Amino acid sequence: MSVASKRENAKMKKCENAIIPNTFGIDAKARLFIEYYSLDELRQVLKEHKGERILHVGQGSNLLFTKDFDGVILHSGMARAKFLDDETVEAQNGLRLDDMIAQLTDMGYSGLEKLSLIPGEVGASAVQNVGAYGCEAKDVIIRVNTLDVETLEERVFTNAECKFGYRDSVFKHELKDRYIVTSVVYHVKPGDAAKTREEIIQTRRAKLPEVGEIGSAGSFFMNPFVHEEQANALLAQYPDMPHFATPQGVKIPAAWLIEQCGWKGKTLGGAQVWSKQPLVIVNANNATAQDIMDLAAQVSASVQEKFGITISPEVNYI
Repeated sequence: MSVASKRENAKMKKCENAIIPNTFGIDAKARLFIEYYSLDELRQVLKEHKGERILHVGQGSNLLFTKDFDGVILHSGMARAKFLDDETVEAQNGLRLDDMIAQLTDMGYSGLEKLSLIPGEVGASAVQNVGAYGCEAKDVIIRVNTLDVETLEERVFTNAECKFGYRDSVFKHELKDRYIVTSVVYHVKPGDAAKTREEIIQTRRAKLPEVGEIGSAGSFFMNPFVHEEQANALLAQYPDMPHFATPQGVKIPAAWLIEQCGWKGKTLGGAQVWSKQPLVIVNANNATAQDIMDLAAQVSASVQEKFGITISPEVNYI
């Protein structure tokens, strides 16, 4: 299984003052952009730029660059996947997640189809614990292979050691910037997932803007969790409020909260709350990062005022 064999013989690329890849379409530049194609090249880069500000990115689908980045942006050109056994696939960090899912589906394997069309690359799927339609990356991840930025040694994290949570992992908190995910090992199984994948794709395309056509980061806000007492009080006032009991508390869809506050389709500067799915903020008309942040802040404030619930960005401000 090799999704991007054309990259196999590629060599490291460096570019000064380069536009940073990001799905919002914000024209932020990096002092130096480097794309590497092997672990040896990654080690070489980390040695050469030790002590400098370094940020590793994928497609930039979960990032909002608020200004130019005075440092080194790293991107992986490693984009292959291989079967370790009949039900185990190891995918390199730079492989687009949906490309891998598409090929697995074509080969008659299931397990990841509910994550179809989520923008981003394999490495980010583990860091962010991406999820949709009742499935999260943690449900299919066996282990995560990494490189220690300080020691340049490889380390393997088990699923439990990743401390996965809702859109969360150990790589976003106590180990943030310490390890670079280099590959992810997933559990798959033989099965016809083509119909489910197609249904997921059609559903997402009906609600979400196409990456590359309209700038966005997909879902901008995370769904909030509240205590049962607060949920019951809100249900007394809003009996049609969707809600889901989980071990973390009662989950209330952020999209519903935002729509109830009247934000669907509203604009601020060049930014807009997407008319088909209010969980999404789009770059509708040459938006600046400040436009997007200001709109997000106003949306969050109105939800807090109306419902007493805090909704937090899933997007990271850089």
